[in-house]
Formats: sequence, structure tokens, C-alpha cells
Amino acid sequence: MNQPAHPATRTQRLLAGIERVGNRLPDPAVLFIALLFLTWALSLLFSRFEYDLVDPRSGEALRVVNQFSATAMTQFLSDMVTTFAHFHPIGVVLVAMMGIGVAEHTGFINSTLRAMLGVTARWLLTPMVIVVGIVSHTAADAGYVLVIPLGGIIFHAAGRHPLAGIAAAFAGVSGGYSANFVPSSVDPMLQGISQSAAQIIDPSVILNPLNNYFFTSASSLLIVLVGWLVTDRFVEPRLHHTPIDAHVADETGMQPLSATERRALRLALWSMLAAVILLFLSAVPEDSAWRGPGGYLTENGAPLMASIVPLIFLLFLLPAIVYGISAGTVTSSRDVIEGMTKTMQTMGYYLVIMFFIAQFIYAFGASNLGILLAVKGAQGLQALGLPGALTISGIVLLTGFLNLFVGSASAKWALLAPILVPMLMKLGASPDLTQAAYRIGDSTTNIITPLMPYFPLVVVYCQRYIRSAGIGTVTALMLPYSITFIILWTLFLLGYWALGLPLGLQSSYTY
Repeated sequence: MNQPAHPATRTQRLLAGIERVGNRLPDPAVLFIALLFLTWALSLLFSRFEYDLVDPRSGEALRVVNQFSATAMTQFLSDMVTTFAHFHPIGVVLVAMMGIGVAEHTGFINSTLRAMLGVTARWLLTPMVIVVGIVSHTAADAGYVLVIPLGGIIFHAAGRHPLAGIAAAFAGVSGGYSANFVPSSVDPMLQGISQSAAQIIDPSVILNPLNNYFFTSASSLLIVLVGWLVTDRFVEPRLHHTPIDAHVADETGMQPLSATERRALRLALWSMLAAVILLFLSAVPEDSAWRGPGGYLTENGAPLMASIVPLIFLLFLLPAIVYGISAGTVTSSRDVIEGMTKTMQTMGYYLVIMFFIAQFIYAFGASNLGILLAVKGAQGLQALGLPGALTISGIVLLTGFLNLFVGSASAKWALLAPILVPMLMKLGASPDLTQAAYRIGDSTTNIITPLMPYFPLVVVYCQRYIRSAGIGTVTALMLPYSITFIILWTLFLLGYWALGLPLGLQSSYTY
């Protein structure tokens, strides 16, 4: 990784400054404690005012709830344990990581990557990682716990900077969250909200669950190409001056597979394939228990979608055990449990951060500050009275800004759709187009906000290679992706619209 020294460009100096400032912020756990107190203080201040606004969730007058009141504070304390225990990212990460931990402990992941790198050109690693990140959207949040750390491992094993691999994977998984050529549960979830919002002014409106499918599929190519360019031409060259810690610098593990390892890997992969075939056969029948109420495997609420993380756990655990027994790295059940235990030992810091994030999100949601911000922002956009293309661009920017504070795609759209969809219908724009614009803004700023629940997990992944990595490190890494994605993806939508290409099934641009 020793490269000739080149003078830093103005942009590189700016990002270096952002990294320094970001890393001087308090520890993420302390940062979220401060945000919790700030939320309480703002709720106290804004609860003193009355707003001529309607809460889109209930149809009642919107009010900010004072979180310093005796009722709110006692409720906060009584729900504290439940808030933490039921915080969705915790279970997702811990369950998936146990299976991955065994696979790593037995050597299954290492051997798989070494075999893969033997047949994959080094220059194709970046698009491969981004494509896998995009496909992982079908498996809900699995990409955060599976694809992003593997991005670092793959790049490191290939002799490239691991943080570039993490950045590329994070860009595909989260920055390009709305780009996917495989339908997922996100599609019907957003469509249902859009349809309900459209029916506020026209009860006859019916939207197809895949009303953005053609656009999101085409967007996949854009995200892969742009992410590839940003990673290889900008992010990784900047990392050449960032040395990896000595304890991992030489652990590339690129030595050829031994005969024993090759045999163990073949058996492990066959066992994984057999498990996938059994899963497929059990899901194919029309009366399969994996299907949701509507008969679809990928609909919101379908058991298959709800079981993605446990399935990842099992689909890594099974071949890991088969590999370990064949390779001799598993001699008893204790070796399997040790793999899970070692992984959990590395997650202690993450759990501490998640505790305070969960409490902050609870208080922020209960205060209604996020709703106030969303409604006021949408009204401001409406008041500007911009032309169609600028209004659509404004929705992207508004959503991207709100995404820095309200991370959930469904929760944010549930707040915005009842305002934006009818507003644009009155201007002649279809709910399909409004939803497409929302999805761009919802994706592109995920990767630069520490308030996104999985952001601290990415910091932990980076610390595996550079112990001093912090919020500033990840923000500086991902800012080039975020800015490039939001500009080019918005222009892509406007060009797509100008050409009249279909957004999806039974979709339109006009109402």
C-alpha cells in the first residue's frame, strides 16, 4: 500500500478536517446522552406553543409533548428496559453475528474468501461488493451485519485498504437503499402508505406494489457505477495515507488453500446449497407457511421476510460446523460455542451505544419534534410554489435533510406522504413519482448521519482495522458518496422522467 506522496487536494483537506472534527466529538454513547438531554430541553420549550397543524398520523391537532413533565419522565423510566430490549437493530445484529462468528472462528469465511479471490480480478472487487450490498436489501437489514464487515475483510485479503471495502459496502447497502433489481418488502410497504395518502383526495386511487420497480432497477446500475468510481478514484487513494493498525496489517490470509481446506470448503458449500434448496422447496407451494396473508413471499409481514436474520444465522452456522469438522477446527460442541462467545465479546461497546440510541429515539418520537419538523418542512416546500422538476428535487432534498434525524423509511414516509402526495397530486404529479423522489432522499443521507441506528456499528467495523476510527472517520469516508449519489440520482430521475420511461408496473408521472 506504499504509494508516492501527492499533494492533498482542497477536497481531501476538507474531508480530513471533517474527520478530525468528527473524531473530536464525544464518544458516540456520550453524544447520544447529550442528544437525549437536548430533546428533553427542546420538548419543554416547544410544548409551550400552539401550532395550527394537523398530525398526519391521527388527524388531530399537532402538539409537542414535554418530556420533562412528571408523566413523561416516569413513563420514560418505566419503559427504559423495554425500550432497550425491543430496539430492533440489537436483535438483528446479535443473532446474525453469532452464526457469522462461528463461521469466522472455524475458518469457513476465511477459506471462502481466499477461494473467491483466487478467481476474481482485483479491480472487480469494488463493483462486486456494491452489487452484493444492493441485493442484500431484499433481506431487510441483513446487509448491515453481513455485507459491510465482509467488504472490509475482502478488501484486506486482496491487499487493498479495508476501510475502502467497508465504505463501498456501506454505500451499496445503505446509500443505495432504494436501488434494487430484486423486489423486497420495502416496495409494498411504501406503496401502501402512498396509496392511503393519495386516497385522501381520491378514494379511487390504487397503486401497484411495484410502482417504482423499473426505476429502482435502473438505479442499481447508476449506484454501482458511481459507487465504483467514487471508491476507486477518490476514497481509496485518500486512504493510502491512513495506515492499518499493526495487529492486523499482515493478516491478509492470502496463502493458497491446502488440500484439507479445499475438501472442507467443498463439503461446507454443498451443505449450504442443500439448506438453500430445502428452503426454496418449502417456499414454492402456494400454501407455504412462509407466505404472508396476501400469498406473497416478500410482502410486508410474510414469515419469510420476518425470518431473514434467523435464516442467516442457520445458513452460516451449518456450513461453518461442517467445515470445522472436516478441517479439524471443530472437535467438540465447545468450539462452536466458543465462536459465538468470541463474537459477543466484541459487541459490548456496540450494546452500550445501542442502549443510549434506543433511549434517545424513544424520547424524540414521544416528543413529536420529528413530526413538527416534517410537517413544517413540507409546508415550506409547498409555499415556494416551484416548477415540477424543482419541486421533485425539493422533495429529494427535504427528505434527505429529515433523514438525518428520522431514520426509519416507513415512519418518515408515514409522516410525509399524507402531506406531499396530495400536494403534488393537486399540482398534477402522480403518487408514483412523488414516492420515487422520496426514496432517493431517504437513501442518500443514511450513510452520513450518526443518528442512523447502524451507523455506530460501521464505526465498530472500522475500529477493527484502525482503533482510533470514530464518527468523523466514517462521515469523511461516506460524504463523497452521499453528495454524489443525491446529485446524480436526482438528475437521473429527472432524465428518466423527461424520457417518459415507466417508473414501474401500472405507474404514471401525472395525475
